[in-house]
Amino acid sequence: MTREEVLQVADMCKLSLSEEEINIFMGMFTGVMEQVKELDELDTENVEPLYFLNIKDKPYREDVVEESLDREEVLKNAPEEEYGYFKVKKVME
Repeated sequence: MTREEVLQVADMCKLSLSEEEINIFMGMFTGVMEQVKELDELDTENVEPLYFLNIKDKPYREDVVEESLDREEVLKNAPEEEYGYFKVKKVME
């Protein structure tokens, strides 16, 4: 992973990284990507797709309507707000 890619991810996560941290993350991300590339070498031809990690029945809780939080209280620490909702940066094209 390049320095620019690390900085792009840090910017999306609103993180400020020192030069040392950038170098550390470059190494970490590169290691992760190498491990992911190893998965391409696996023979998965006869492997059934897995849609759920846990196939046991899940106990459902009853859906109970409760009092909502006050909108002003929720938005008071938001960096930006528009039309009464959180305004977030576009992260996907």
